[in-house]
Amino acid sequence: MCWRVGFAWTRSCVVDLGQNQSFSSGLPGSDEQLSFYGYIIAYPLQDCGGIMSALGSDSWWRKTLYLTGGALLAAAAYLLHELLAIRKEEELDSKDAIILHQFSRPKTGVPSLSPFCLKMETYLRMVDLPYQNYFDGKLSPQGKMPWIEYNQEQVCGTEFIIDFLEERLGTSLNKSLTPQEKAMSRAITKMVEEHFYWTIAYCQWVDNLEETQKMLSVSGPLSDLLKWILSHVTGGIVKREMYGHGIGRFSKDEVYALMEKDMRTLATLLGDKKYLMGSKLSTVDAAVFSHLAPAMWTLPGTRPEQLIKGELINLAMYCDRIRRRFWPEWFVDLEDFCYNDATEGSDSPSKLPDLGLYSGTDTFQEDSLHTPHTHTPQDLPSPDSDPTGHSLYDSDMDTECSEIDQLKC
Repeated sequence: MCWRVGFAWTRSCVVDLGQNQSFSSGLPGSDEQLSFYGYIIAYPLQDCGGIMSALGSDSWWRKTLYLTGGALLAAAAYLLHELLAIRKEEELDSKDAIILHQFSRPKTGVPSLSPFCLKMETYLRMVDLPYQNYFDGKLSPQGKMPWIEYNQEQVCGTEFIIDFLEERLGTSLNKSLTPQEKAMSRAITKMVEEHFYWTIAYCQWVDNLEETQKMLSVSGPLSDLLKWILSHVTGGIVKREMYGHGIGRFSKDEVYALMEKDMRTLATLLGDKKYLMGSKLSTVDAAVFSHLAPAMWTLPGTRPEQLIKGELINLAMYCDRIRRRFWPEWFVDLEDFCYNDATEGSDSPSKLPDLGLYSGTDTFQEDSLHTPHTHTPQDLPSPDSDPTGHSLYDSDMDTECSEIDQLKC
């Protein structure tokens, strides 16, 4: 549809917003009928006596026209801005640079509401590859998010992106894994991404839609309306895709029961290890961390948060360990570490031990490493100690230098 706007007169005019209408031009000695389709037409009022007679001379007509015209112009300007403005952090050059396309940052301080976008960006930080974010919201040709551009090549799907980067740039987190460990790593990744993901998506976009809507980052005079539309459209898509997957055919309680089984499985696999495959990072850690992050930071008061900050405390420590190490700008409030300890039968909320917030003193330099806490035989193990007496919260920086150096080799 073609629209043309013409306001060439400095005198008072009336705007006809009708489509496919015919009316008299009102010019002296002319009975010609003019037909217009899809045009906004302006006529001088002093030359259109017929129109003025119909409208009358009351001043409220003029005020109504001014208000209507101003509102239309403001709405048109805003829509034009939203359609044409490309929002990005900086000018991007894809030559020898990894361009990461993903959804915009939410308002809550977490990097992303999408587990897969968070996984991809966390992985890039784990392997210490420089990248540039592009928050344009544009999906890949396959309709996926996130996706990357590297030297004019486009790759989508986090698994294919990781394979592509390993092949082109030679960086891998799984070099030290045995074939059995690699097989287990893949099995855990598929459980998290193909099963656990849907239960978290249900909790976020269906069961807690109103809270998720508040987290969306949308600006402008119609931001509330746009957030409502975006959240409900996304929620509808999630429900439809869950039904096609099969998990959406179960009741709410059944979906949460499946989610709890997955979380307990992850907690058992992790045990008292630093990372899922042991003392060193692997690719599976990026996937598990990104899917547990909503339970930790974006789903307050929900069943997954109660589990991860209660019975499955090792998962909470695991998530915060990775956050502090690879997301130093991601600050969290100590109130985020509140949970109800159901095992003690107490209804009063208690605070988790201070897992440590990022500070300027936490660096990757050896001179900032903490020495492990030792105890005498008379020392009693504290709640913050494992059976050996070593602090559960000793610095996670003891292996960072060596791991990152190995990746660069």
